[in-house]
Amino acid sequence: MEHSPHAVPTPCIGICALDRAGVCTGCLRTVDEITRWRTMSRPEQQHVMQHTLPLREQLRQSLQGSLAEHERLMRALHPLDRPPPGDGWNRSELVDLLPPGPPVEAAVLAGIIPREGGAQVLLTRRTDTLRHHGGQVGFPGGRMEPDDRDAVAAAIRESDEEIALKQDQVQVLGYLDPFVTITGYRVMPVVAVIDPAFVAVPEPGEVAEVFEVPLAYLMDPANLHHVEIDHRGRIRHVLEYGWPGQRIWGATAAILYNLRRRLEQTA
Repeated sequence: MEHSPHAVPTPCIGICALDRAGVCTGCLRTVDEITRWRTMSRPEQQHVMQHTLPLREQLRQSLQGSLAEHERLMRALHPLDRPPPGDGWNRSELVDLLPPGPPVEAAVLAGIIPREGGAQVLLTRRTDTLRHHGGQVGFPGGRMEPDDRDAVAAAIRESDEEIALKQDQVQVLGYLDPFVTITGYRVMPVVAVIDPAFVAVPEPGEVAEVFEVPLAYLMDPANLHHVEIDHRGRIRHVLEYGWPGQRIWGATAAILYNLRRRLEQTA
């Protein structure tokens, strides 16, 4: 796996200086990595040095080259060891429309790709002939299966199946708040950095197109609109981005809105 020629952080000599998100401002290692460093095997250390830290540095550079912006993003997310509970932050809006019974657990991968011109968000457009959500824009992901260890495993498995994104091309950062869909799914958004060298290979039976949208565009309140739709004879308000050539709306737009709100709350 190749990386762009950013300077790669190396483990600090002596004591690391941690930011409020628990990441060293010098070497970009997390508290867990710093604590376990001496007990890690040589291959584990090499993986951190050759894969994990370069991706973190690329992400930092793409976020206006700012350690403060990188810290803000990390603080906006729920930690990986503490997945957020609850039925979904939007459940009260849909309570009279949800199907009976417990929700179906699902996970999506909200992937951020570091680019020289700024961070990009990876999105897919579903194949038109799909029975559910055909032609709609979304994140890679889907229903959790019994063999999935957790939401992270489900999101990465689905991303591999849909666009051939491999686990070693992803560095998971944390969670957004769970979101419930009108079809009865409780969706856990997993935020991750994707290696910019990744080349998507869409599964034609599921994905018609893979594209990127600047994170800055999606985080700008001026670009998110409320639109009215008629659902079961009732007018509902949903969120939508006016990105050229694509309709980014519904659950996908709501998950991105949740990221924006969490970032605003950490400012």
